Amino acid sequence: MNVTLHIERLILDGLAVSPGERGQVRAAVEAELARLIAERGPAEGWVSGGAIPSVTAGTVEWQAGDGPAALGTRVGQAIYGGPAR
Repeated sequence: MNVTLHIERLILDGLAVSPGERGQVRAAVEAELARLIAERGPAEGWVSGGAIPSVTAGTVEWQAGDGPAALGTRVGQAIYGGPAR
């Protein structure tokens, strides 16, 4: 299965991510979501081949020492498990 994923806008409330880390977080979120979709298929409520206007994810546990890639992976997992709107 080929998965192409593009996140136009990623809002992380309550997290101070430096401008230099933003690209790393976004890339990690996209990579994790692509991995999950390739392994499991689209999450419940998602339409294959279509755009999803927004997804609300649950709380993400993260500590500053984990780094932007770990944050992005956790956010991707939370988005995959969150409800599409």
